[in-house]
Amino acid sequence: MVKTSSKLYYGWVVVGLVFLTLLVSAAINAVPSVLMLPLEQEFGWERSAVSGAISIRILLYGLMGPFAAAFMAKYGVRKVMVISMVLLIVSLSLSPFMTSIWQMTLLWGILVGIGTGSLANVLGVTVAGRWFVTHKGLVIGMLTASAATGQLLFLPLLAKLTEDISWRAAIYTVVGVLLVLTPIVGIWMRNHPYDVGEAALGTTDVAKPVPFVGNLFLTPIQTLVAASRSGTFWLLAGTFFFCGFSTNGLIGAHLIPACGDYGIPIVTAAGLLALMGLFDLIGTTLSGWLSDRFDSRWLLFWYYGLRGLSLIFLPYALGMGYAQLTVFAVFYGLDWIATVPPTAKLASDSFGKEKAGMIFGWVVVAHQAGAAVAAYEAGLLRDWLGSYTVPFVMSGFLCLLASLLAMRIRRNRSTAIQAAL
Repeated sequence: MVKTSSKLYYGWVVVGLVFLTLLVSAAINAVPSVLMLPLEQEFGWERSAVSGAISIRILLYGLMGPFAAAFMAKYGVRKVMVISMVLLIVSLSLSPFMTSIWQMTLLWGILVGIGTGSLANVLGVTVAGRWFVTHKGLVIGMLTASAATGQLLFLPLLAKLTEDISWRAAIYTVVGVLLVLTPIVGIWMRNHPYDVGEAALGTTDVAKPVPFVGNLFLTPIQTLVAASRSGTFWLLAGTFFFCGFSTNGLIGAHLIPACGDYGIPIVTAAGLLALMGLFDLIGTTLSGWLSDRFDSRWLLFWYYGLRGLSLIFLPYALGMGYAQLTVFAVFYGLDWIATVPPTAKLASDSFGKEKAGMIFGWVVVAHQAGAAVAAYEAGLLRDWLGSYTVPFVMSGFLCLLASLLAMRIRRNRSTAIQAAL
């Protein structure tokens, strides 16, 4: 057991390391939106084909969540993080040599999907649950906001490198950052407060972590089967499906190509995404603070409702000019992924912290399934109809539906749920 002489609670060091890791993971997830047009121009790949590879990555990003939570419980957070980062270094390093769409599907669809999926929101929820009793919602908000910060820092740079040098230079830049960060995580990351002789913040009990019991692959599935008996789980998963359908699968993958349809330069379009990232950093961190103090269902009601209105406005903003697009970026950005802290808190309140990681992992699967459908569907409709108007507006109305469904979620753990789990 390692003692620490620092007055700083070591959990904040862990949060910083996870923040940086999720930040880089977000940058990797943002790369395909920058690559879509250059790959189309260099290889003649149809947008729907590239969107198909992206949709596989998005789906695996979610599907890995519950299993990653089980591996973290069994082998430790640090080991899972380092192995995932090494996998990303290998797959990204091979990407500049792609010449066929199947190679992009393998590298960016499957391998990057597995790597980033192990460094997804479930990582933040697991760390917050282990290290914090007080400020848990705030920590989840901060770690969720790291995705926005990654976009904020990296997208304009990656777009500029792609435009001035090549898309391969953009990929090598991300590989370089991973090469620096991986040993830092390996040296300073810790799995549990007990490893440094401390209690979770908000308690005084220095307790050993509960050993993982069960099969690494069967336990997450058994947890899903048990949770599926609860209507609360389906409402959480259903609203999060619409969340994914309206965020990373749609705007994250297709806003830059949509701007290209209106003659907006790739660097300018990436700047809009970066602006969204800035406001989402504010909005999601604030959302975590709010989820510690207010009814999470009402927060989700407002988040989904406002997002829906902004998406319905987007096709008009694209045709009206930069001022209107800036309004959209600010309005949409404030609650882009602000839905994560209240959704994670509802999952923890309903199912208990012991199962919260795996159950929230399955809720994230629904999110990424929605994102995967949107990524492919938007590219397909763009090829068919020649514009993104239909997928943007349709997604907006689905968000309005999600805002109503959120109000039907139960706030607290019920006897039926406890019995099921």
